[in-house]
Amino acid sequence: MPKRVLTGTVVSDKADKTVVVRVERRVKHPLYGKIIKRSKKYHAHDEANAFNTGEQVRIQECAPLSKLKTWTVLDRIGAAVTPIAEANLDVPESTPSKPAKAPKADKEEKAEKGQKEAKPSKGGKKAKEPAEAES
Repeated sequence: MPKRVLTGTVVSDKADKTVVVRVERRVKHPLYGKIIKRSKKYHAHDEANAFNTGEQVRIQECAPLSKLKTWTVLDRIGAAVTPIAEANLDVPESTPSKPAKAPKADKEEKAEKGQKEAKPSKGGKKAKEPAEAES
């Protein structure tokens, strides 16, 4: 009987000579008929510690190597993609940021252009007319 070969993504490489591979499969929901993803994690033997988190690998069934390990890693299919959790989401310092305008500055600009301020919602106070010549 041939050994099963599965394809999955390495989700952990913290253990020595072991990687955890998540294998996803698509199945049809028995009642609703929608295609959904189901996944299962397998512990696989990695003798050289050559595989890193995020890489696509093929694993093959083997005789039990430990309590959880019954798979060995055959080869790498795809390179690692930077996981979102580890990606640097900070804005780079070289990006110029716009200085925030004070709310008073906006009102003064409208007053200079001769525009009225926005009326408040129902039941609120009446909008004030901009002062034309106070001095």
